[in-house]
This record gives sequence, C-alpha cells and structure tokens, in this order.
Amino acid sequence: MASNHYFSAQPGGQESRRPLQVVLAGAVRDLNTANGIFSPGRIDQGTAVLLKAADDPPTSGNLLDVGCGWGPMALTMALKSPQANVYAVDVNERALGLTRDNAAALGLSNVTAAAPADIDPGVRFDTIWSNPPIRVGKPELHGLLHLWINRLAPGGTAWLVVQRNLGSDSLQRWMTAEFSDQFTVSRAHSSKGFRLLKVKRTG
Repeated sequence: MASNHYFSAQPGGQESRRPLQVVLAGAVRDLNTANGIFSPGRIDQGTAVLLKAADDPPTSGNLLDVGCGWGPMALTMALKSPQANVYAVDVNERALGLTRDNAAALGLSNVTAAAPADIDPGVRFDTIWSNPPIRVGKPELHGLLHLWINRLAPGGTAWLVVQRNLGSDSLQRWMTAEFSDQFTVSRAHSSKGFRLLKVKRTG
C-alpha cells in the first residue's frame, strides 16, 4: 500500500472488511477493520504509547480524536467517559465508516465520526488525542495542528504521539514557538522510540 493511501478521502481498492480483536479500556473488544486505512491490522505502537501514558480523558465535555483510523483512541475515550461527547475526525471516509460501525458494535452512542469540515466550528474540546499524520508533510501537518489545537477549551489538553526519528523533537520546538501565547508544550513521556507531547491551554 502506498504510504499516502490512507490520506485520501476515497482510498483505492474495493473495501474488504475483516474482524479485529483488540484490548481497549482494559477489555477484549471484537471490532472490524479494512484495507486502505492506517494500521489496519493492529493498534500501532504510537497509539499504544498514548493509550498507556496519557491522562485519562475527562468524564464529561467534548473529546477529540484527530486521525481516528478504525477508532482505537475515540473508542477508548468513549468507553472510559460514557457521559462525554467524543468526536473522531479523519479525511478517510472508509476509516470514518469503520469508527462509526465499531462504536455501534460496542454500544457507544457518544461517538461522532466525521470529516474535519463537518465538525461544528464552534465546538471546543477539553481533550485532544492524536497520532498525527507526520508523513503528509510539514505544511499540511502544521495546518492541521493550528486548526485543532486552537480549538482546545481553556484548561484543555492535547496529547500527541510522534515517532522520534520522524521529527518529534523538532515538532515540539515548532509548537513551543508557534503556540507560546496561550499554551505550554512539554514532553510528557518517551517509550519505544516515541515521544508523547502534552499541549496545555493556559489562556
């Protein structure tokens, strides 16, 4: 699969779904996955680092998963915080369909999976979790971070997991300079070649 395949709204190739059994929020879950999305066969290492090391999401409010894939972060937040509104965004329509269906399979009615443009611009988020698509290139990545980090609610926190050899440290320096007015940026955790970056809205 081409490295940019899952960045497309309509990935190439006919969708072929298959079962996927994973552990989310401390229990085995029977879900579905498909070709043409990010990490279709498992929870990727970066996401696993975030799920283990990030603070638990707030029990209520608006929570966001940026780049949801088949849904491991959004589903985990929804399982841990059933009273919260969980938004899962992705440009890949196949990924959004899987996240919706996986949420339904788990009986989660608090998950909204949608393209970025379809999220109400007035919504502010108490927590953002993301394994951002580093390989889209700096201009697109920086635009994505500007879009969502600026929509953190006062006191809200974003958790971003980035592979060290894909530029986590330079990204941290860029965010520190770019968001210095109303945010603090720190490295919260390092594991298995990944950095977990914490962005806290202070203003």
